[in-house]
Amino acid sequence: MSSKIIGRPMDRVDGKLKVTGKAQYAAEYNPPGMAYAVIVQSTVPRGTVLRMQTSEAERAPGVLAVLTPRNTPKLPGADKFSAVPVLPRLTAMQDSEVLYNGQPIALVVADTFERATYAASRVRTTYVEKAASLKLEAGLERSEPALGNFGMPPPGHTRGDAAAALAAAPVRVEASYRTPTEHHNPMEPHASIAVWDDPEHLTLYDSNQGVFFMRQFLSLLFGLPPDNVRVISRYVGGGFGCKALPWPHQIMSIMAAKVVGRPVKLVLTRQQMFSLVGYRPQTLQKVELGASAQGKLTAIRHTGYSETSELDAFTEPFVNVSNMLYACPNVATSQRVVRLSASTPTFMRAPGEAPGTFAFESAMDELAHALKRDPLELRRLNHADKDPEHGKPWSSKSLLECYRWCAERFGWQRRSLQPRSMRDGDALIGWGMATATFPAFRMQASALARVMADGTAVVQCGAADLGTGAYTVFTQLAAETLGMSPEKVRMEMGDTVLPPGGLAGGSSTTATASPAIRSASNEVRRKLVQLAVADKESPLHGLAEKDIVVEDGRLSSSQDTARGETFAQLLTRQKLTHVEGKGDAAPDPAEQKFSSHAFGSHFVEVRVDEALGTVRVSRIVTAMGAGRILNPKTARSQIQGGVIFGLGMALTEETLRDPRLGRVMTADFAEYHVPVHADVPDIDVHFVEEHDPHVNPLGIKGIGEIGTTGIAAAVANAVFHATGKRVRELPITLDKLL
Repeated sequence: MSSKIIGRPMDRVDGKLKVTGKAQYAAEYNPPGMAYAVIVQSTVPRGTVLRMQTSEAERAPGVLAVLTPRNTPKLPGADKFSAVPVLPRLTAMQDSEVLYNGQPIALVVADTFERATYAASRVRTTYVEKAASLKLEAGLERSEPALGNFGMPPPGHTRGDAAAALAAAPVRVEASYRTPTEHHNPMEPHASIAVWDDPEHLTLYDSNQGVFFMRQFLSLLFGLPPDNVRVISRYVGGGFGCKALPWPHQIMSIMAAKVVGRPVKLVLTRQQMFSLVGYRPQTLQKVELGASAQGKLTAIRHTGYSETSELDAFTEPFVNVSNMLYACPNVATSQRVVRLSASTPTFMRAPGEAPGTFAFESAMDELAHALKRDPLELRRLNHADKDPEHGKPWSSKSLLECYRWCAERFGWQRRSLQPRSMRDGDALIGWGMATATFPAFRMQASALARVMADGTAVVQCGAADLGTGAYTVFTQLAAETLGMSPEKVRMEMGDTVLPPGGLAGGSSTTATASPAIRSASNEVRRKLVQLAVADKESPLHGLAEKDIVVEDGRLSSSQDTARGETFAQLLTRQKLTHVEGKGDAAPDPAEQKFSSHAFGSHFVEVRVDEALGTVRVSRIVTAMGAGRILNPKTARSQIQGGVIFGLGMALTEETLRDPRLGRVMTADFAEYHVPVHADVPDIDVHFVEEHDPHVNPLGIKGIGEIGTTGIAAAVANAVFHATGKRVRELPITLDKLL
């Protein structure tokens, strides 16, 4: 059994803990003497705090402190922190400047949450208001070149002469597309509990996507050695990118705990999550495609704008997908950012690729219509056999097989070419498709594995499980490598006392941590074998190491499996409490010889009620070429979740700000509409078997985000096929179809 654990559709090892309430999330820790903090937010989009009346709040029952820009402690490492380009500039009450509506301007700490909430309502603020920039279109003339995030190069690429090729193209399409501001809305709100164990040692219980990443920046900001900061985030109720970077609430809980001399809990409300922890910025995109009369792409030009804050230059790199998705000799892509009086945007599931594939894959559908060609055949015709942007071979690519499987499963050959030509009673039927893609990343990680004297194992890696199944696939990997049953292996994650794990971002967690976990587990296995063959009392004494079989927690002879002993028997006789192995993993420079991406395709059916303008997605078939799949059950769940995320982008999700005051008007689930069960049909997911020897030692590609790429375009393309109306602005609401 233990030799066939990887690749099995195993249930989640943390499932029972979660459904019984035994899995502790950040807000559920209750250290002794804990106090509660509530944030007071600005009510103007731009200005300066002139004065704050806090006396009534300070006199309220149970209040321990009211922090404002006037009395908030200065952060000792603020200057160093601001110099790190990947971090948002935190508006943590270090001055009186107001840069957006909803910015934290005070923090009330009390002995109960209810008392803190009441006291916060008694703070009165007077502002000197300033002119605010609230509309993307109004700021296009003062836009700035987009910068790269996380040290990445700025988005944009040039090869050949796109302008000349467009001018000469026999067939050309040109269109502008718009995607709105969107918010992540994980089920678990952001929460932090700060505990100063002594003046120089900090513990933070926090909901985040990388405890070591968070520790690095907290130590920098508060001027502490990294080893003096412990961050614990064992279970996370979803992140989607908004829990990757530090935000003001974490900093404020830590400062407040220092001021009151007690642990302080700060949990954001659902409404506050619309202004304090990032969002996907709105984009304006223009795509121009030139093609031969037969449909071969001759030119691509993809340009546009996205919003950012006055503090930062975060970029939604939507043009990157156009650089590499199809073979084309002439490409020019570039983008700019517009600074608005808004909070800082951040990574949101498939940042860049999600809005980028909506525009680009919609434009490809428009090109197919102009050519009177099947959209699938157009994509096959322009398939890139190598990375056209960098000229490198793909580490692996199964896109054509994804197309083939989806087309057969969906029945694509029955699709009529003409829009408005398929009906079922009063419903217009539309069939659309699009390509999905996402880069394959991995980072550095370490792991530790121990086999204990009782025959169980503990495996540790300080990576994060956002609810995606990392606990489960790492348990499977360790169990198979150690030669044990998964039930005997306990995985520990999400704590900086463990070996360092990477940030759960860029769909990289499994590819990052798995090689380290396998290395640590292999070392333990090797040590157990060496102990057995060297032990004169072992039935395996004197055998060659290569002749030992390790399976189901037992060592045996490959020639005679009855000859052997269990791990527990060996360690007990050796008087050892455990045998330990350590593993480290990092990207190999040789991997850079290849371009590594996951690829896939979505085929979608929609039913449109022409009288009402309503769109129902009735069928989705998706295929993915995503490297080695460690657990088909959790992997399928990830793709389905990504697709549902894309359905929200396509049909329901839109963050609206008051055009006069800049305040988010859709700051709850009554107004910000995420897909519910009734909106989601059966999602038929297939994984193309893919062996990739180049992407990393285990052939793993990320799957957390690729499901979101392309799905909005597939829906929009299906709506066009159903109605003949091309919707270029998301979400596709009934007013755009009537």
